[in-house]
Amino acid sequence: MNRKLTRADTMIHQFDTVLRTLLPHAARSSRPSPVAPDVQDDEMTVEERRHSEGLMRINHTGEVCAQALYQGQGFTAKLPRVREQMEQSAQEEIDHLAWCDERLQELGGHASVLNPLFYAASFGLGAVAGVVGDRVSLGFVAATEEQVGKHLNEHLETLPPGDHRSRAVLRQMAIDEAHHAQLALEAGGARFPAPVKFGMSLMSKVMTKSVYRI
Repeated sequence: MNRKLTRADTMIHQFDTVLRTLLPHAARSSRPSPVAPDVQDDEMTVEERRHSEGLMRINHTGEVCAQALYQGQGFTAKLPRVREQMEQSAQEEIDHLAWCDERLQELGGHASVLNPLFYAASFGLGAVAGVVGDRVSLGFVAATEEQVGKHLNEHLETLPPGDHRSRAVLRQMAIDEAHHAQLALEAGGARFPAPVKFGMSLMSKVMTKSVYRI
């Protein structure tokens, strides 16, 4: 018989998620890496490797933000089915986080030192959206995932030609993010108007510019 989770159980789970998200190399994926064992990079210049590292650092921070967003929304979601959907999507975002972290290590890079700041901001936004209502909360998920999908497609185009391993990771992430956006809309999420999406795009650009190198 399943025990009903108490408020304390939820808080412990939230704290565990924060640690797994922010501590270096703590995230563990539930799915195998999309990079096949026989996929190897072509030779890249120092500049190309640094560019790949910067792009993967952006994607890693993006997954930190996504994880925080889902956790914040799940914490305040009113309907159990919405909360469960948030938790499922959050698990897949943990996969992305682990894959990006692994690729950053391969490139000799590091996660952004700004991740705790972006986590806190994203958790707050998610929690507020959940308080407003599940329809707005789900709409925020859909709009956010659309923005992430755009970034992933841009990165796929600008990655160095020889960086096959990063490309394999980003392709699978793009598939998952599109699925998350569709699920949110099908669950009743509101379609945000263009001005709101434009504002979200500007905020996203602030994040990408700031973490490319740090």
